[in-house]
This record gives sequence, C-alpha cells and structure tokens, in this order.
Amino acid sequence: MSVWTQLGNLLSGLAGEAVSTVIEAVRTAFEGDPETRRQVGFSVAMIALSAKMAKADGVVTEDEVSAFRDLFDIPAKEAINVSRLYNLAKQDVSGYHAYARKVLKLFPEDPAILEDVMNGLFHIAKADGIIHEREMAFMDDIAGIFGVKDRHYERIRMRHMEPEGGDPYVLLEADRAWGDSALKSHYRKLVSENHPDRLIARGVPAEFIAIANNRLAGINKAWHSIKLERGI
Repeated sequence: MSVWTQLGNLLSGLAGEAVSTVIEAVRTAFEGDPETRRQVGFSVAMIALSAKMAKADGVVTEDEVSAFRDLFDIPAKEAINVSRLYNLAKQDVSGYHAYARKVLKLFPEDPAILEDVMNGLFHIAKADGIIHEREMAFMDDIAGIFGVKDRHYERIRMRHMEPEGGDPYVLLEADRAWGDSALKSHYRKLVSENHPDRLIARGVPAEFIAIANNRLAGINKAWHSIKLERGI
C-alpha cells in the first residue's frame, strides 16, 4: 500500500480535523509499523510545513507549485488527499511553530530526516529565483525548533542559496587542512550516507527521491570543485 493510500486512509478517519490533530494521529495510527509511520509522518510534515511557509510568505507562485510537484510524485487518484491536507494547513489558525514542534515529536531520534524536511522546504522556497525575507525567517525558526546543528544548517542553506554552491569544504563539512586521502575517504562516506536508498531506509518515501538526488548532486559538485582546486 502506497504512502498516499495510507495518508488517505488516515485523513478519512479524521474528517474536518485540524492538521495538528493529523500529525498527532500519525504517532498512534501506525504505532505497530514504524516504517509506515516514518513515511506518512515525513509526507505530512512536508505538506503541512510547505503550506505554512506559503502562508507566511503570502504568495504562492507557479514556480513554487512546480517545485512542490517535483518533490511529490503523486498519482492522480491520490492528489485529492494531498490537496486536502495542504488546504487544511493553510486554513488552520495554528502557527507553524506549533506544527514544527509536533513534527519534531514524530522523529525524536531521527535528526537526519528532519534535515530532509528542511532540504525539501528550501527546494520549494527558492523555486521562484529568490528566498524572500519571510521565507528565510521561517526556515531559521524551523531549523531552531528541529534542533538542526548550526554547521548542518549552514551547509543546507549554502547549497540552496549560494549561486555557485558556496564553499565546497563547508558543503562537505570538511577541513581544508585534511590531506587528499582523508578528503577522498570523507567524500565517499558522504556519498554512501546520502544515497537515495539510505533516505528510503530511514523513512523518506520513494516518491520524494528528488530530495536525495539534489543532496547528492550538491555533494558531487562540491567534491568536483575541491578536485579542481587541488589537482587530484
């Protein structure tokens, strides 16, 4: 059963409920199935927080809608469930801070998946060519609530905001003093850890694999820059 079918089943039992209630329901509805709980939880987090980001910014552009669809490979018959949840989140009087805290409770021991959510939100925010001030404040707040480490957040922010990807050593969380061999080993480790299969294993649905591909592309681009710089 796909993550979208699972999401539809969850929503059908919560007619008229606020999204905050939906997020809470994910924790209990799939208590005996942690893999499905992570997948549905990630999906709900992305949809709800992207809706709140759009509301915070005040404008939803066509580019942002397209970027949203890049991340969400949604079967036509399941699109109604995503639209329903997205619209509920936009209309809900609860602020995004409350949403973020509830999402955090879904993944108390999975900081990597929270960074995946941040990557997805940045992908949507930058789609119209610029991350606006309100969107940036939204991102800063979400990162703080999620407890994303400063150096990790800087890497995420730089990859999405710097025209040429920013400092490749920062993007790889590497030290310029390292030798070529240490850098190569570190790069290979990052490629392994950020392979799409790894994201799926920790709960990111296969439908969201664009997140993994974008992250891996950033790692490879940074490594290419370092190789050119060092002549290796």
